Amino acid sequence: MTPTTLHAPLQASSTGLLDHYHIPDFFCELMNRRDPTPPVLQCVKDRLAALSLPELRRRTQAAEAQLYRMGITFTVYSDKEAIDRILPFDAIPRVITAQEWDHVERGVQQRIQAINLFLHDIYHDKNILRDGILPADLVLNNANYCDAMVGVDVPGGVYVHINGTDLIRDDNGQFLILEDNARTPSGVSYVIENRHMMLRLMPDLASGLPIRSVEEYGLRLHQTLCEVSPEGVIDPQVVLLSPGIYNSAYFEHVFLSREMGVPLVEGKDLFVENHRVFMRTVSGPRAVHAIYRRLNDDFLDPLAFNPDSLLGVPGLVEAYRRGNVTLANALGTGVADDKAVYAYMPRIIRYYLGQDPILQSVETHICAEPEGLAYTLANMNRLVIKPVGESGGYGLLIGPHATQKELADFREKLLADPSNYISQPVINLSVTPTLCQDGVEARHVDLRPFALTGRSVWVLPGGLARVALRKGSLVVNSSQGGGSKDTWVMAS
Repeated sequence: MTPTTLHAPLQASSTGLLDHYHIPDFFCELMNRRDPTPPVLQCVKDRLAALSLPELRRRTQAAEAQLYRMGITFTVYSDKEAIDRILPFDAIPRVITAQEWDHVERGVQQRIQAINLFLHDIYHDKNILRDGILPADLVLNNANYCDAMVGVDVPGGVYVHINGTDLIRDDNGQFLILEDNARTPSGVSYVIENRHMMLRLMPDLASGLPIRSVEEYGLRLHQTLCEVSPEGVIDPQVVLLSPGIYNSAYFEHVFLSREMGVPLVEGKDLFVENHRVFMRTVSGPRAVHAIYRRLNDDFLDPLAFNPDSLLGVPGLVEAYRRGNVTLANALGTGVADDKAVYAYMPRIIRYYLGQDPILQSVETHICAEPEGLAYTLANMNRLVIKPVGESGGYGLLIGPHATQKELADFREKLLADPSNYISQPVINLSVTPTLCQDGVEARHVDLRPFALTGRSVWVLPGGLARVALRKGSLVVNSSQGGGSKDTWVMAS
C-alpha cells in the first residue's frame, strides 16, 4: 500500500483492545518507545484501541481457518501427533518506521557484501586466515567447508544469493544481529501470505497507511537468478529444486515457484549430460541454467557427496564447477552462518570493507577456546548456550530458566564437546502486543529480513516477525511453538 494520508481512527468500542495491556519491563515496540511516538505509529495505536477483543478473536479465527484451507502449513518432524500445522498468525502487526528500516537495510546489505567476500577468499587465496583475523581451523575444519568449491569462480562473486538475517531488539530498541542464514533460509512465503491475510482481515487498520509492499519478491528473486546465470545465456531457464512433498517447507517451495513463474522440480526431473543440466519435459529435454536449490549440500549429488542420496542429481556438482549451471545458494556457504564464525563477523566486515558494522552482533563466547569455555562454565546460569550445528531452537540452554539438574547435565555436554557450543548473554528481546488466551499481552519477537544478491543487494521491506506465544518464552521458532506477525515497514 502506498497512500500517505492517515485516516482518522475507527469509532472506539466501549472496551478498547489495549485498555488492559500491561507494558512489561522490556522495550515494547508499540507502546513505550523512548522517542516521541511517530504519527504513523500513533495512528496504528489509536485504531487498535478502537477494536474490541471479541472482534479481534473473530477475525483471527477466520484467518487461521483460511490459512489451513489454503495449505499454508509447515511440518514438525518430531511431532508424532500431527504432520502439517499452520503457523499461528497474530493479527496485531509489527510496525517499523522508515528511519528504523533504513538502518536495518543498510546493515543487512553491508553484512551480505562482507559474507560474499569472505566466502570467495576462503575458497581461493585464504588471505583472512593467513592474516590471523580468525583461526584457520575454525574455517578449514568446519563441517560446512566444501572442498569441491576450492578454486571455483562463481558468477559475480556471489555465493549467498538468498539470505535471511535474524535480528532482535534490546532494551533500548537497538537492532542486533542474532545469526545469519546463508544456506537455505526459509520463511519468506509467510511474509507475503501474512500481508495478503492482513489486508483481508484488517483493511480498516491498514487503510491509508504508507505501508511498503512485499509483492515484488518473486519477481526480484527470478531477476536475481537470471543475473547470476552462466555468462552468455540470453534467456536463462530457472528452476526450483525441492526434496519433495514431505519436506517441512514444501508449501514454500510451491509458493515461490509460482511467484517466480518457474518449474518446481525434484532430483528425478533433472539429469546431466556432457556436464550440462537438463530438465525432463513432455516435449523433450530442456537446458537448465540456474537452480534455486532447497536441498542441503550433502544431498545434491550422490557422485560428489552422499552416495545414498536419492534426492539429488548425479553429476550436478561437476556441471556447476565447470560454470554450466548456477546453484543458489552456492555450495559451502554454511561456513558463513556457523555460530562460531558469527563471533568474528565484526572483524570480517572491517577486514574486507574497512568499515565498522552498521548492525551490532550479540557478544559471543566460543567454547572451543579455553577462555570462552572458562567464562561459559563460570556463568552458565546467566547465559544462553547454543550448539553450533543446530537450528530451530533445538539443543540450547537458557541459563536463567534452567533447573540445577539441567545446568549440571549441560555442563557435562560442554566439557565433553566444547567445540560444539557458543554462549551469549541473555538479551531482553523486545515485545509487541499479541493476542493470547487471556487477552492482548506482551510477547517477545524477532525479525528475519530476506535479502537477494545478484548485481546488487536488495532487501525485502519487511521480514518474518516470529513471536514467542508462550508467556515468558524467548524461543520464537515455529517448531518450538512460535507464531508470526505481519511486518509493516513504513515508507514515510
